[in-house]
Amino acid sequence: MKILFLGAGSAATVYGLTPLATAARTAGHQVIMAAPRSVLPDIAAVGLTPFPATSTPIPHFRTKDRAGNPVTVPDNPVEGRLFTGRWFARLAVASMEPLLGLAEDWRPDLVVGGTLTYAAPLLAERLGVPYVRQTWDGKDFDGIDPGANEELRPELDELGVDRLPDPDLFVDITPPSLRPRNALPAQMMRWTPVNQQREVEPWMYTRGERRRVCVTGGSRGLNFDFLKDMVEKVAAPDTEVVVAAPEELAAKLRGELEGVRAGWIPLDVVAPTCDLIVHHSGGVTSLTALHFGVPQLSLTESQDAASHAAVLDRMADFGAGLSLKPGELTAERIGAACRELLDDPSYARQAQALAREMATLPLPSEVVGALERLTA
Repeated sequence: MKILFLGAGSAATVYGLTPLATAARTAGHQVIMAAPRSVLPDIAAVGLTPFPATSTPIPHFRTKDRAGNPVTVPDNPVEGRLFTGRWFARLAVASMEPLLGLAEDWRPDLVVGGTLTYAAPLLAERLGVPYVRQTWDGKDFDGIDPGANEELRPELDELGVDRLPDPDLFVDITPPSLRPRNALPAQMMRWTPVNQQREVEPWMYTRGERRRVCVTGGSRGLNFDFLKDMVEKVAAPDTEVVVAAPEELAAKLRGELEGVRAGWIPLDVVAPTCDLIVHHSGGVTSLTALHFGVPQLSLTESQDAASHAAVLDRMADFGAGLSLKPGELTAERIGAACRELLDDPSYARQAQALAREMATLPLPSEVVGALERLTA
């Protein structure tokens, strides 16, 4: 069977799909993963075959409409969700011609798309093959699809449908306790951490005498001044701070903060040694923390990001961490939250409870069987 996986414009979308894509290939199926050209190195780095869906930089779709006119990011959650749907839909439109060209020569039997990869249902409908939607992370997409339907009206009319086709199978990697009450029926799947690797050093996989806090802004990094101020506030005599960040940002940080360990640190290696992970509300980072049962502090920088990060609020309600929104992101507030998470052992207990729950879910290798049944 030929399976086409579709990521989007960040490494995180690749990492979210990698466990199932790798399991499918291990089971003997042919697998290609398509995504914007900017993330093709990330696809190749995890050992999958990459295909460029578009060469247009991702910020273009978020900041400009189809005609190239500037668009403004909304400042409220409801409009923020619709906005997210619209710009991911514009990415889908730009991807369709290359994907159809690929399908002429390498016709997939099945298309698997990430949470907001709207090219997947459009392509599957055009080809008449099954479509699978897999969550990249635990973030919600309620209220986002209507924005995509609105943006994709010309394409939907051409297909003769009034909205985006429903998936033939919905695969969810969200811990069951963090799924929303109105969650769709799903094939649940255990997710395992995926990230780019580097040569490990002993300190990365061993615990020291001090409590360890890992600070990360994901593959993009965080604003340097904000990151530096945050590290200074989190640091304490009984706490070791390590920063997982792109090397350019990490080198600057090492130059200004004596003794700080910063660099492209494999998060799946260092996370089990941590007492707390502070991050940018990244879905893959959050799942990595949950996988290892580590409390987390999520920092949401923008309203459109906050609009689909409700799972982080549910994680906080469950007692496995804390979540700060735009307007709360002062170094003082972050420092206080870190101290609370480190000093109160209940957060670690709840994070470990979620880790045990995730460990009971079906493995990707088991879910491959569900994919095979779709095309039987």
